[in-house]
Order: sequence, then structure tokens, then C-alpha cells
Amino acid sequence: MTTAPRSLAEPVTEAAPTTPPYTSPYESYVYAYPHKTAYRPLHDRPLLRDLWAAEPQGALSLYLHIPFCEVRCGFCNLFTRIGAPGDMTSAYLDALERQSTAVRDALQGDARFAAAAFGGGTPTFLGARELSRLCDIAELRMGADLRAVPLSVETSPSTATADRLGVLAERGATRISIGVQSFIEAEARAAVRPQSPDEVAAALHRIRESGVPVLNIDLIYGIDGQTERSWQRSLDAALAWRPEELYLYPLYVRPLTGLARRDPGAPDPEWDAQRLRLHRHGRDHLLAAGYEQVSMRMFRLRGTAAPVSGDDHACQTDGMIGLGCGARSYTSRLHYAFDYAVGMREIRSIIDDYISRPASAFAHAEFGWEMTEDEARRRHLLQSVLQAEGMATADYRARFGSSPADDFPEELARCADRGWLDTAAAPERLRLSAEGLAHSDAVGPMLFSPAVRARMAAYGLK
Repeated sequence: MTTAPRSLAEPVTEAAPTTPPYTSPYESYVYAYPHKTAYRPLHDRPLLRDLWAAEPQGALSLYLHIPFCEVRCGFCNLFTRIGAPGDMTSAYLDALERQSTAVRDALQGDARFAAAAFGGGTPTFLGARELSRLCDIAELRMGADLRAVPLSVETSPSTATADRLGVLAERGATRISIGVQSFIEAEARAAVRPQSPDEVAAALHRIRESGVPVLNIDLIYGIDGQTERSWQRSLDAALAWRPEELYLYPLYVRPLTGLARRDPGAPDPEWDAQRLRLHRHGRDHLLAAGYEQVSMRMFRLRGTAAPVSGDDHACQTDGMIGLGCGARSYTSRLHYAFDYAVGMREIRSIIDDYISRPASAFAHAEFGWEMTEDEARRRHLLQSVLQAEGMATADYRARFGSSPADDFPEELARCADRGWLDTAAAPERLRLSAEGLAHSDAVGPMLFSPAVRARMAAYGLK
């Protein structure tokens, strides 16, 4: 295991405090650690074959990224562009196929995939034939058996057409996730999410008609003008479809997004309090409606089995292969991806570069973050404790030879002082309390290393 990110573009200055002060319950959504704003160019451009040579490959996750949307929502800072002129989607799939061939060669035929996902962007921006080709890339090029492992696909109301959904159902999709955000048209407009209630209802009907077993609906709270009453109207409208999963997201105003042009995103205690109220209201409403809380954002209908496979992927320890210009890949020693941007001009440039690459250009890692032993501990803790079930301390000790209390005494003490830890679960399990889960977006950043925080702070927005 390396001890410092030696191959990054410049040294990391670790002048930040060990634990940052608490400023807001909504500091950062930690969906991956570290975030790509901590990645930098890798001077040695390591060969993928070398990176994966000693890695366990028996239960990998496969992610295919499609960087196209019909519109860009006002809150969105994902790596995506609006539209795809000419034959750009076909050219993108050509590049994806070249990359998949190079990556599969680097894995040397030993990889087996335990889970797969198509994300974006909006994967269903692709037409039905193009979606079929995307599945072929996952199966024929990468060797993933899409009918034997969980396959999750993201969609939108305007692109969830019957022909697209039919392809996905036939090819083995087990979960369709649709971003509705609000069932109230005025709130959708306030979030710069143009859609009509009729369009949303038609899309949900088609998803149910497709036979894909798990429907997930994304909703957002904290939208301008939203109240507890209007929030409950959206919740009840979603519950009418009895989705197997619901994700409740707090609204963030991020730099270079549509909403950021109206609001600079300065600290706002009143907005924080509103979002906390709406979170608690939504949580309690879903629990009463027969759902169980899986994380701060995720709720699953009781009796719905979690998606598993014969070789269940564990995000804390198993690797991930990401294909596409917005995807990231994980080995135990290096997290890597292509360049990252939020601004539309820069995103278009990165996509254009990706599309023009020959196969040989996909054999190296170019941007990334080297994982030290300390970073591996932080990532394991983050990806475990932000789940409602928490983390078995014996599992952590078996992997690292120490306890979380030994490694993160200051951070855990602060969580305990704020009532964010479930003391009834200790010492066998480290678990957040209900309020701790509500403050997950403050707990997560508290566990960032000084090196990662410094790198993220130094990132130049583009």
C-alpha cells in the first residue's frame, strides 16, 4: 500500500484541521470518497493492466456512463451535456466499445461482475437500438451476465418510452430509477425541471407495465416555495405507485449549475432548518407507510428484497470498473477517471476528446487519487456508517487490525456529543442514531482526510 499520493500533479498541503468545524447539516453529499474534485493528473499514467494485476476480480461492479440529457435541471452538477447533435450518440458508443475492449484486455480475462448499472446523464436518452448496443457492450465486450446480476438503469419522464423500457426489461434490468423530484408542476419549474404531471404519470405507468421488478422514484425537498403540505402531496403521489424504493434528496445549490446563477449558495440557517424539517417529515411519513430507512436518502418497501447476486458486491472492499467519460473506477490502491467538469463548455470538450480517442488511449489511467491505508480506513467507515444498519466493528478490526475508536477518536467523539451515534448498538456495531442519519451530510465530510479536503479546496471550478 502506498503512503502518499506521489503521482499527482502537485503535493498536498495538510494544513487543514484534523476535523472541520460543524457549519451545516448539508455540507456535502458523500456518494463516493474521495470526490473527483480531489483527483489530479497522474504523471506516470499507469497501465490498467498493472493496476488490476494483483486485484481481486471475483465480484466487481460495472458502471456504464451516458453523458447526455434532454435538458439539464437547475440543481444538476453531474457530468452531462444537453442533447447530442448529429451522430454523436453513435460515435460515443463506438468509443465506449473501444474503451471496453482495452479494459477487458487489461483485466486479462479473470473478471466476474456481481452488479451493473447504467447512469449518466440519462441512459435512456439513447434510443432502443442504442440501448441494446449498450447492453451488448456490457455483456459481449465486458463479460457481464446482465440477466444474472442486479442491473440498475436511470431514466427520466420524457425518455421512459415503452420501446426503451422493453429493451431494458428483456436484457435483464432489475431496477429502474426515475428522477421526478416533485409531482407539483410549480415546484418542478422552480427547480428548473420542466415536466408535466401527466408526463410523469405516463412514464411511471410504462415502467410498471415493463415488468422491471424494482421501481425507484427520486424526490427533492428544499425547493423554493415548498411546504410540509406540498411535500406530503409529492410523497403521497409517489406512494400511489407503491415503489419498491424511494430516494429523498435535499436540494443543493452547487457552483456552475442553473440555480447557482440565481442564488450563490451562501450559508442559510433558515433553509437548513427547512430542509431538516422536510427530511424528518418525509422520513416519518414513509416509515408509517410501510418503508424502512436504508440510509439518509434511501427508503425501501418492507418485504422487498435487497438486490443481491451469487457473488454479492461489497462497496467497501470490492473494485469497480467504470466505462464512459464521466465514470470512475476503483482499485484498492488507486481511484481513477477522466477529467472532471461541471460547466457545459468544458464537458463538451471532454466528451469530444473521449469520442476521438483510439483504443490504445484507453489503456492508461490519467486522473486519480492514490489510496493510502488511512484513506482506505476512512472510505470503509464512510461507506458503512452512513447506512442505517451501521458497521460491525469486528469487520473493521478484521480488515485493519484496529477499531474505529482507535483510528477516529476525535470525529466519533464529536458525533457522540451531538447525539448522532446510537449508543444502544455499541460496542459490537457502530451505528448512527435517527438524528445522526438526518445529519449524514455533515457526518461524511467530518471524516474526510486533511489531504482530501485540501485537494478539493484547491480544485479550480470549470
